[in-house]
Order: sequence, then C-alpha cells, then structure tokens
Amino acid sequence: MEALLESISNKIRGKEVLITGGLGMIGSTIARKLAKYGARVTLMDACIEPYGANFFNTDDIRDIIKLNISDIRDKESIKILVRNKDVIFNLAAQVSHNDSIENPLLDADINYIGHLNVLEALRNYNTKAVILHSGSRLQFGRNESVPVGENHPLKPRTPYALNKTAAENSYFFYQEMYGINCVVFRIANPYGPRSQMKHSKYSMINWFLRQVMENHSITIFGDGSQIRDYIYVDDLADAFIAASVNEQCYGHAFNVGSGRGTRFSEMAETIVKVAKSGNVEYVPWPEDYVNVETGDYITDISKICSFIDWQPMTDLKTGIEQTFEYYRKYKSHYW
Repeated sequence: MEALLESISNKIRGKEVLITGGLGMIGSTIARKLAKYGARVTLMDACIEPYGANFFNTDDIRDIIKLNISDIRDKESIKILVRNKDVIFNLAAQVSHNDSIENPLLDADINYIGHLNVLEALRNYNTKAVILHSGSRLQFGRNESVPVGENHPLKPRTPYALNKTAAENSYFFYQEMYGINCVVFRIANPYGPRSQMKHSKYSMINWFLRQVMENHSITIFGDGSQIRDYIYVDDLADAFIAASVNEQCYGHAFNVGSGRGTRFSEMAETIVKVAKSGNVEYVPWPEDYVNVETGDYITDISKICSFIDWQPMTDLKTGIEQTFEYYRKYKSHYW
C-alpha cells in the first residue's frame, strides 16, 4: 500500500483537481489527501440543507485550496469551473433514497440532470479531463447473489438508485461518444469522520454513533440479521484517488466496499461497546414502512483490487473507534 500511495503522490502532484460536493465527508477526505500530495485543489459545494457540507471539514487546509459555493445545476458556473482541470471528482448529490421517494423530481434534477450539466461542460470546454462518479450499491436492487460483482444486474428500487444508474450510463455514453475518460464507483455503506451528524439519511453508522454519544438507544427494525458492507471513508478516498491516475481504470465501473459482511446487530453492538454508552433496541418493522430492502450485501472487490493494487485497510471496529474519537473531539462542529 505504501508503494501505491507513493506512486499516486508522484502522479497527482501539480494536477488541477475539481471536487464537487467537496465539503462533504467523502469530498473533504479526498481534498485533504490531495493537498498533502501536492495537487491544486478546487472545491465546489452548493451547501444545500440538509446535505453534508461543513466548512469545518477543510478548515485546516483552507489556505492551500480554493472554494467555490455553487451548484452542479448551474450551467454557467460549471462551464467555468471545469476548464483546465485534469481530474474531476463529481460527488455532488442528493443523498437520501427515502427523500427521493418523496421528491423524485428533485432527486432527478441533482443526481441525473446536474451530472449531465457537468458532462456537457466537459464536452464543450475540456474533453481531456478524467471524471469520477460516485454511485451506490443500491443500484443493484434486490441482490441475486453475494458477494455482489460488477456484472450483477442493475434493477433500482428507488428514484435515488434509478437516477444514479441513469447518470452512470451517461458517463459511459460521453466516454464512448466524446472521448471523456470516466471512472464509475458503486459504493457500499460509507462512514467515518467529517460526515454530517444531523439526520439518519446518509451514514447509518455515524447516526448510530450520535445516538449512543447522547446515551440514547439505537433502534433496529427486526432482528438485525441483515448483512451489510461498510467502507471507511479514508479507504474509499484512497481508491478514488488511485483510480483517477490509473489509465487502466478509465471506462470501467467498480464495486467498492470493504469486501466483508457484518450483521446489522453486530455493527450496532460494536458502536455501543466503543462508545461505552447507549444500548440497542430491537422493534418490529412499522406497518407503513416503505420496504426497499435489497437483501444481504457484501461487495466483491476483486476487480478494483486487481486494477489498482488497492486494499481497504480499516476493519469495522477500528473505523468506528476512529470515528468516535473524531466526534468526541469535534462534536461542537457537527451537531
């Protein structure tokens, strides 16, 4: 891994990089790593409530990055920001699959049309850039096999997953038709420092941590036997950066996760043990719950590991411990 990071540093140093959604958990983590590697980083974020933008996430690197408060739906802004960029991490998104059910038009406007705006700006002003898309494991719908590989059918069950899939197809279309190199990630459940902590719509682990840090119960529907794959944000950021500078990755979709499955109950109990507060409460599924359950999910990460010699380095307990310590220290900036 050290050899990989040294290679990344050499390739990314001096590059002009744009990160949309740059003040969120994933974007700010990528930004911090890129700044250390010597890249020239511009962050773009619309700072729309209730999403994840937080100025504190990049507070200690504010003097070595640029920040533009703008929206990927703003065509005039985008066409300026993409010019002369070598790499674009297009992470701006509506983040809640439940909200997408309630307001599918807003979800489509951000998660599909907004991404088309970026691609069109690249087509017209900068076809040489590499662009990376942040997709979701929810694009697969009901899992037909576990672990889930890239060839698993895409059968979205929410507007959020549907629009992520439509955007993904657009990236590949623009690469084939206009030569704009792209990399597409379908990400498992991300968690870690610098995530918003105001609601449960983004990172379940982070939300559960807040509950126990306030000595509340973690409420789980059912018996908690469902299996999920959780990816620590630093590992995810390393994968994004490594893929951005590896030409073999261009034009490919990658499933990205830890490659390990954990029962929901085990995840919740680990959070309680780490925080030494709170408890886990199991309750029946609500009768009016909109069930978009996909079944057990574990990521087959063999493809991305073979392409970039990457491995997730952070096990779940260690990641929860590091996340807990971060919020214990910086709680006042997040809720």
